[in-house]
Amino acid sequence: MLRFDNAPKRPTNLSLNAKVLDMARELGLNISQTVDALLAEEVRRRYWERWNEENKDAISAYNERIEREGLPLAKYRTFMKGR
Repeated sequence: MLRFDNAPKRPTNLSLNAKVLDMARELGLNISQTVDALLAEEVRRRYWERWNEENKDAISAYNERIEREGLPLAKYRTFMKGR
């Protein structure tokens, strides 16, 4: 799991749409906090997108194996009996 909490803050310069920035300030948004949260969300999304792409062959092979051989220890799964 990607976690970014407790990391130090680093100052940076951003170029933002002036109208959006003015409206955000008018609405009382904390710009730094909002951008930080949205950027973290996008980083997580792209990280897992890339991870899935890089591992698609292994995931596919695993799924094929499960399809062919069934789940390991499936005979011990009492909660799935009768399905």
